[in-house]
Amino acid sequence: MDLGLYESLVTHGLAADLEQQPYATGSSAIDHADQPHVLSRHVQQLLEGVLRSTTDVDRRLQLVNSLVRQLVDEQQIVLAPPAHLLSVKALPGPGVHHYEDVRPSTPLSEAALLTNARDEPSLGAELRAELDTSDEVDLLCAFVKWYGLRVLEPQLRRLQERGAPLRVITTTYMGATDRHALDRLVREFGAEVKIQYDAARTRLHAKAWLFRRRTEFDTAYVGSSNLSSAALLEGVEWNVRLSRVGTPALLQKFRATFDTYWNDNSFERYDPDTDRDRLDDALAEASGRSTSSRVTISVSGLEVRPFPYQQEMLDALAAEREVHDRHRNLVVAATGTGKTVVAALDYRSMCGSTASERPRLLFVAHRKEILEQSLRTYREVLNDANFGELYVAGARPERWQHVFASVQSLSSYGLDSIPADSFDVVVIDEFHHAQAATYRRLINHLEPRELLGLTATPERSDGVDVRSFFDGRTAAELRLWDALGADLLCPFHYFVVADGTDLRRVAWSRGRYDETELSNVYTGNDSWAAIVLTQLRDKIPDTGSMRGLGFCVSVAHAEYMASVFRAAGVPSLAVSGQTPQADRERALTDLKDRRVNMLFAADLFNEGLDLPDVDTVLFLRPTESATIFLQQLGRGLRRTSTKAVLTVLDFVGYHRKEFRFDLKLRALTGRTRRGLERDIQHGFPFLPSGCQIVMDEASQAIVLENVKSQVSRRWADLVSELRSYGDHSLATFLHESGVELADVLRRGDRSWTQLRRDAGLPTPPGGDAETRLLKRTRAFAHVDDATRATSYTRLLRDDAAKYDSLTSAEQRMARMLFYSLWYDGGGYSSIADGLEDLRGEPAFRRELGQVLDIAFDQAHHVTLDLTDSLSSIPLKVHARYQREEILAALDFPRNPNSFREGVWYSPDLDLDAFFVTLKKSEAAYSPTTMYRDYPVSPTLFHWESQSTTSLQSKTGQRYVTGESPVLLFVRLEQRDDFGTAPYLFLGPAVHESHDGDRPIAITWRLEHAMPAEFFNAASVAAM
Repeated sequence: MDLGLYESLVTHGLAADLEQQPYATGSSAIDHADQPHVLSRHVQQLLEGVLRSTTDVDRRLQLVNSLVRQLVDEQQIVLAPPAHLLSVKALPGPGVHHYEDVRPSTPLSEAALLTNARDEPSLGAELRAELDTSDEVDLLCAFVKWYGLRVLEPQLRRLQERGAPLRVITTTYMGATDRHALDRLVREFGAEVKIQYDAARTRLHAKAWLFRRRTEFDTAYVGSSNLSSAALLEGVEWNVRLSRVGTPALLQKFRATFDTYWNDNSFERYDPDTDRDRLDDALAEASGRSTSSRVTISVSGLEVRPFPYQQEMLDALAAEREVHDRHRNLVVAATGTGKTVVAALDYRSMCGSTASERPRLLFVAHRKEILEQSLRTYREVLNDANFGELYVAGARPERWQHVFASVQSLSSYGLDSIPADSFDVVVIDEFHHAQAATYRRLINHLEPRELLGLTATPERSDGVDVRSFFDGRTAAELRLWDALGADLLCPFHYFVVADGTDLRRVAWSRGRYDETELSNVYTGNDSWAAIVLTQLRDKIPDTGSMRGLGFCVSVAHAEYMASVFRAAGVPSLAVSGQTPQADRERALTDLKDRRVNMLFAADLFNEGLDLPDVDTVLFLRPTESATIFLQQLGRGLRRTSTKAVLTVLDFVGYHRKEFRFDLKLRALTGRTRRGLERDIQHGFPFLPSGCQIVMDEASQAIVLENVKSQVSRRWADLVSELRSYGDHSLATFLHESGVELADVLRRGDRSWTQLRRDAGLPTPPGGDAETRLLKRTRAFAHVDDATRATSYTRLLRDDAAKYDSLTSAEQRMARMLFYSLWYDGGGYSSIADGLEDLRGEPAFRRELGQVLDIAFDQAHHVTLDLTDSLSSIPLKVHARYQREEILAALDFPRNPNSFREGVWYSPDLDLDAFFVTLKKSEAAYSPTTMYRDYPVSPTLFHWESQSTTSLQSKTGQRYVTGESPVLLFVRLEQRDDFGTAPYLFLGPAVHESHDGDRPIAITWRLEHAMPAEFFNAASVAAM
C-alpha cells in the first residue's frame, strides 16, 4: 500500500482496522456492487486497499461502507446481496420438534430428472431431505422392501415424531412386498397403509411420492423406483421430480389420483395385528408359491365386491325392476368377465339378513362344470359354504330351496311335477340355448318373481336373437371398453386396410348387403386375396406360429380363401355350419396345435368357440351388425399367459350410404358419434391401455366420410326411410330403422312432426308457437324419472288442468316445463298464459309426449326423493336436469336464461346450488382444468370455489361451516348429441374438509353414493 493511501486511511480512521488484518492480494474489484462511476479514482484506490485487507465477506462490506460514509454521499453505500429464505423454523422449546438442517439439492420450485448418475444426488438422498422438510407424505408403490425402508429410517422416525401424516398405498404385485416392512411402517412409523390384496385385480405398477407442505411448496417424484434399496441408491432408475410451483397441474393431478385410490374400496387398510396372515396368503398366491381355490373375480376380505363395471350392471338391473317394473331381464357379457358373479351379487341384494330370508333360487345350465363353478361362486358371494344343492350327474337336491340344475335333469324329473311358482328367482346361464325345445318348455312353464338370462352371444349364427324373449331389450351389457379397461380381455391392435373393393352397387335389403352378390365380389378375386396375404405378412412376423380366424361371406368364399392361403404356404381350412361336427372339432384341434394356422368360417364361430389361443382375426366381409362384429372379435379376446395382443385386420372398400361404420367403431371404443369423428382424425388417442386402432390413409378417408354422413344424416334419406315404413310411432320407427333420436330431433326446424309432414303422413296442424316449440323438443330427451315424466305428460294432455288450479307441488313442476319450453319467458306475462297457448299446439304436444316416453324408457338409474327440509323441492337425486328445470324447481326469481354463474344461493330456501362441468374445455385434453372438480370416491366430491371467494367471507364461511344445504349438479361435458348437456343431480352434500383460499378447495360428502356409471366415467383414476 503506498504512503498516500495509508495517510488517507489514517485520516479517516481506518488504518487501525487495516493494521489488524493481513493484506490480501489479487482482488481489485468491489464485491457486492458495481459503483465505480460515483467514486473518484483516489477513492477507488482506497477501496482496493480495503478489499485487499481481508477475505471475510462481512468484514469487507463493513470496512468499505465505513469509508464510503466518510468520503461519499451516504446514499451510495454498498448493500448486502439478496438472500433466499430457505426455511422457517420454530425456536427450540418444550413440545417443539427439531428439524434437521437439510433441504433437497433441487430447489423446491423446480422440476428435475434424476437418474442416479454421477454428480447428481441419488434418489435416496433427495427423499431423505424431502421427508425432513414435509408436513404430509403420500407414497404409492407396487411393492415395499425391508432394505428400502431401512435407508429412510431416521427420516421416517422424525416424520412420526412431529406428527406428520404418512399414507402408503401398495399391492401384492408378484408377491414382492416384504410383509415385515409394512408391519414396521405401521407400528414404528405410524403410517396408514392400504393394500390391494386381490392378485387378479392388481394392475398398479406406479412408483411415486408426494410431499405436501403448509407453505404450498409441494413436491413429488414419479418414476421407476419402488421402496427398495436398489431403487433408491444404486439402480439405473429414472425419476421425475415435480414441483407445485413449476408444474402445478401435474401436482394437482397427482393429488387427485392418489386421493381417488385411497378412497377406493379395493384398497383396504392394513393392520398387522389382524391382517398379517391374510397378507401372507395373498403374497404367496401372487408370487406363485400357492394357489387359490376361489372362483370369484374379486374377493376383498370376507366380502365379494363387484368391479366398477359389474356395479354398473347391477345398477342397470335394479333400474329395470324398480323404475320400469321389468322382471324378465337379460345380461350380456363376454365369457370370462364375471356374468355369474353379477348374477350372484344380484341375488345377494334380494336376500334378507338371515339365511331363512333368501329367495328360492333355480340356476340352470347345460354342463356339470358350469353348475359346479356357479355354485361355488354363489357360496363365496353369500359367504355360506353350505348354500345350494346340485341336480346333475346323479346328484339330487333334498331341500329344493336353492338348486343348481342341468336342463337335462329337470326334463328327466318332469317339468309338470315342478309347480310353476316353486322358485322366486330363476337364472338361466348360456341363454342363447333358449331356442332349444327343452329350454323353451322350462321358460314357458316356470313363473318366478325374477327371471335372469346370462349370455355372451345374444345374436346367434342361425339368425335367432335371444333378446326376443325379453321384448327385444338387454337389461345390462358389459361394454368392450370396460372389459379391456379392467384387464379382463386381451388388448387388440386393430388395422383397418383399404382393399379397393366397390360395394356401392351391391343390393341392400333389411339392413344388410345381399349375401349372394357380396360373395360374388370376393370369391375368386385373386387380386383382392393377394392384398389380404400381403397385409397379413406385413403385420404377422411368423405366420407359422399364428392361430387365426377369418370371417367370410359364404361357404364358397371361405373355401376359396383357404385354398389361396394353402397355395401361399399358410396351412388353412374352411369350416361352416355344413361341416360335420367331428371335422369341425378336428379343425379346432389342428388350429390349437398349429397344424393349421388359419380357419376360414362362414356363419360360424360367432358363438360357442372356446379357443383362447386365437391371436389373429381377419374380417373379410363387411359386418353390418355391431353385436355380431363384437362376437366375432371376441373369439380372439380371451386372455392367455402366452398371448400379448390380438392382431385384427379389417378390410374395407367403398360402401353404400346405408352401411354404418360408426356402429361397430362405437361398440369398439365406447365413443359418441361426434367423439368418434375426432378420434378417426387424430388416431384414436383414448383407447384402453395396450389397444391400438390404425387406419391407412385411404381407409381413414373412407371411414371418416361414412361416419360424417351418419353424424349428419341427410334429411331426405330419413324422409324416404319413414315413408317406406308407413305410419308408425316415433319409438317404432327408431327401433325398426336403427335411426337414433338425435337424428330426428335436429337443430333448426327439424323434428318428428316435420319428418312426418315431409313423408306425407297425417299430422295435426300447428299454431303460431309451433315452430319455436319444436326446436325445444330435444331439450326433453333426458327426462329419466317417473314423477317428472308423468307430470309433464299430464300437462300436455288436451284436458290438462289450469295452472291456477294446480297444487303448489304441481305448479312447481309446471314451471319446470314452462321454462324448459321458453327459457326466456317467451314474452308471456304469466306461466298460465304460456301453458294455455300450449293447448293450441296438438302436433307438438303429441311429439313431446312420445319423446318423454322414449327418454324415460331408457332411464337406467334408480332415483331418490329429497327428504326433511328439502322434501318440497320436486327434484330427484340421480335424475338428470337442464339448468332451466333446476332453477325453476328452486324458485329462481328471474328468467333462467339470466343466470350465468356456476353457483347460486337461494336465501328463501337457504341452500347453495352448484352447477359443475367436469371437462371445462372442448379441447381433447386440458390437464390444467380437469383436476379442479372431480369425484374422489362414490361419496366424496372435490370442488373449487370461485377464485374470488375467500375463506373469511360470508360465502366461504357458509360453505365450510355447513350452515346451509349444498346441492350438487354435475355433468361431464357442456354438450351432447342433443345440444346443451343436462346435469346429473348428485343430491345434498355436506362439508368434509377444505384447504386453500381464493379459491377454496372443498371436499363434499354426498348423502347418496353417485351412480356407478357416472363415477366410472368421471373418475380421474383408472381402476
